[in-house]
Amino acid sequence: MTNIAQAASLLAARRRTGITGPLLPDHLRPQDIASALAIQAGVIEQLGEQAGGWKCGLNADPPVIMAPIHAGTIHTAGSCTVWTEAGQVRIEPELAFILGHDLPARNTPYSPAEVDAAVARIHLALELIGSRYDDPASAGYLDNLADGLLNQGMLLGPEIAGDAVETLEIRIRMEEGAEQVLDGKHPNGDPRAPLYWLVEFLRGRGTGLRKGQAVITGSFAGSILVPVEQDIAIRFGERGEIAVRFTSNAG
Repeated sequence: MTNIAQAASLLAARRRTGITGPLLPDHLRPQDIASALAIQAGVIEQLGEQAGGWKCGLNADPPVIMAPIHAGTIHTAGSCTVWTEAGQVRIEPELAFILGHDLPARNTPYSPAEVDAAVARIHLALELIGSRYDDPASAGYLDNLADGLLNQGMLLGPEIAGDAVETLEIRIRMEEGAEQVLDGKHPNGDPRAPLYWLVEFLRGRGTGLRKGQAVITGSFAGSILVPVEQDIAIRFGERGEIAVRFTSNAG
């Protein structure tokens, strides 16, 4: 078994059980972006999964912010089972672009207009955050890239009317009565900008996006801890609301 396959096997086992562990042994840790992405792909293969979506970001350093979101971890119901930390789960409020047709690999670049035409609809979404490392803050960029950039899934909310926007007030209401209001702003201004980058990055690797995949492109309000076993409502300004009750996978 190659080092890539061994690394993927360890991370895949942690995804199955929800039990975190230390950083990979030094000889298995990714040494560059190519090996980190190969480990990502290996984890999906060993779990028998497919990429139901992608997370991506647009950044100069580090230059590659992208990871597949496993199809089996994409939720649409109001009840969502997650791996938790101390009775809480970390979420990121985002917009998800749903592809209406494939954007396959080809020799010529895709224009923004072509990518826009491939987007069938836009949904409210929550990225579900979770690492396979005991202390992800101590992990390096390549370690986290190999592990899927702290992703444990996505919750797709309702479709929105109109186009993506740069700013959204994020209002989170808990069953117990607590409320949190955040001035949301997309980290890249235009929420579509990372999508355009992702299409070109994948094209350059000889692959692409598929019809039905959901692409999230950055949080409007950072990373937020919310409790499990409570009804929670996350309002995205005037664009709509996600109502959800998170349940611990360990229970």
